[in-house]
Amino acid sequence: MSAIGSATSSLSTSGLSLTGSTVTSTPSGSIMSQSDFLQLLTTQLQNQDPTQPMDNSQMAAELAQFATLSSTQDIDTNLQTLSSNVSSGMQTSQVLGAANLVGKQVLVPSTTLEYSGSTASGAVNVTTPGDVVVTIKDSNGNTVNSYDLGNQQVGLSQFSWNGQDSNGNTVANGTYSISANSGGSSASLTTYAAGSVTGVGYGGSSTGTYVQVAGVGGVPLSQVAQIN
Repeated sequence: MSAIGSATSSLSTSGLSLTGSTVTSTPSGSIMSQSDFLQLLTTQLQNQDPTQPMDNSQMAAELAQFATLSSTQDIDTNLQTLSSNVSSGMQTSQVLGAANLVGKQVLVPSTTLEYSGSTASGAVNVTTPGDVVVTIKDSNGNTVNSYDLGNQQVGLSQFSWNGQDSNGNTVANGTYSISANSGGSSASLTTYAAGSVTGVGYGGSSTGTYVQVAGVGGVPLSQVAQIN
């Protein structure tokens, strides 16, 4: 704004500066608000040279800048609100969709099996064809039983455990660890446990929609490998 007194060609207030009708600098990382703009405009009017007052065109230009700033901030606020509403709607839709899984049997990643008097089922993710062996251990790390599933192709190979040890004795109810390998390799394959879905929920942005699986606990919906 050139209509300011001849000794003052620029103004600054609250860390913001204005030369002519253009903001020339702002503090690093700050965003100019409507309040800042009005403060600059008021300061400029107070410090203008009475013998050379601001003309109408300059005032109109600054008011146009103010209107543009206001509109831009409103658009940004509306976009953020829209994004939040869309995200919330998607979350609700996912949870409602997952509710259809309640009562169904699913396969989910797990390194344990829960034995409670009836046959416990699981699966192994076979990555290369070969002989697959599943090992079941107790809480002390002692091998309870092992199952040779024979030669398996790539994919999910299911198995079941009747709750007996290698001598045919029924073990106590509880949680047992499971592991599997193929072709005599020491590298473990991913194991899964089968369980009934008892509920669904939303665990926040880090977890997303999850299913509560009996004997396993909460599992992200994206990790459900199979629905029976």
